[in-house]
Amino acid sequence: MLRQAALGGRGWRRAWSAARPRKRYDVVIIGGGAHGLATAYYLARNHGFTSVAVLEAAWIGCGNTARNTTIIRSDYLLDASGALKEFALKLWPELSRELNFNLMVRQGGYLDLAHSDGELEHFEARANAMRLRGSDAEIFDRSALQAFLPQLNLEPETRFPIAGALLQRRGGSLRHDAVAWGFARAASRLGVDIVENCPVTGIRQKGGRFTAVETPFGIIEAGQGLISVAGRSSELARLAGFVLPLETIAVQAFVSEPIKPFLDCVVNFNAGLAYVSQTSKGEVLFGGGTEGYNSYAQRGGFRNVEEVTKRALAMFPCLARLRLMRLWGGMADIPMDGNAILGESPLQGLLLNAGWGYAGFKATPAVGWCLAQALSEGWSPPLIRPFALERFESGALIDDAGMGPRPYLH
Repeated sequence: MLRQAALGGRGWRRAWSAARPRKRYDVVIIGGGAHGLATAYYLARNHGFTSVAVLEAAWIGCGNTARNTTIIRSDYLLDASGALKEFALKLWPELSRELNFNLMVRQGGYLDLAHSDGELEHFEARANAMRLRGSDAEIFDRSALQAFLPQLNLEPETRFPIAGALLQRRGGSLRHDAVAWGFARAASRLGVDIVENCPVTGIRQKGGRFTAVETPFGIIEAGQGLISVAGRSSELARLAGFVLPLETIAVQAFVSEPIKPFLDCVVNFNAGLAYVSQTSKGEVLFGGGTEGYNSYAQRGGFRNVEEVTKRALAMFPCLARLRLMRLWGGMADIPMDGNAILGESPLQGLLLNAGWGYAGFKATPAVGWCLAQALSEGWSPPLIRPFALERFESGALIDDAGMGPRPYLH
């Protein structure tokens, strides 16, 4: 470390290979975010695939992986959502050791606030469903909540008084950049080619089957492909000749100047949606709802900052004098039921990983594990089968509690 500092950073070994793509691979993964990298890693680790390329349009970790609020949890009502996120929540704590990369996992808890007796009753139903799946869940009344988080404003005269909460103690947060870097390094060391600055400009097919992608490096043939590009999913689907039931909209977050530690858990204010946590550097991290208009811009507006700040101060009046440092926006592609689209696409040999909206980051290792199995074995494992694209034709939608507000498709 001292030697590198003296050299001004010159001479560092690359964490992953700067690969130039070959002419053909067994699998091409379009998108070098956390999901794409996790899929590549598990393809190599679990199934022995070494002829795999991850094609990233810019650089590793520049998209939604680095533009989210880093929350992990599995407190969902429906089995499909809950089971997939629960699998991820079991994988997260061991990944730092497995990848030999510190992901800075902090399981301080995820606290969902109820603002009426009816909402608290719904939380009790959700907690029961979680326990039946083998997950952890606790219901707090006001007195228990006061003891657990005394900083919280529980005055009954507020506009949205707090009636209680649902706590998942194993929920929490981790370092988003480290997830991308850890999976990238581990996948590269297992033989995966990671190609940065390689946007896919075309998708080729023959006889209704995926055959190749077009890139600035030329045509890259592949036996199978995976679209895993977060907010750009609709654009890649059009290149493949089909339309996805998605709209893309910005989701904004922002952080304050660093202060001394005061908050161990993630707290969500459900009256309009605002969630607050504190980073390992001491910054207070704020997030909220969508921006309210369709956009591919990775930014938000001050109106949402004002709305989220109001709710954050309703929870924690002690934060009123904090100064905000920076804000950012991620691109969320959201289907009508707010849940992901996983598995086969209308083009044979091309799989989909799209439509995650708010919920993508927390599911990263589970999605990578399951999609790697689907690519290796040619069928979707049970955990992702309910998220198939065909559900929009059959009507078997997954409209789950805990997803956050979704805009209606136009």
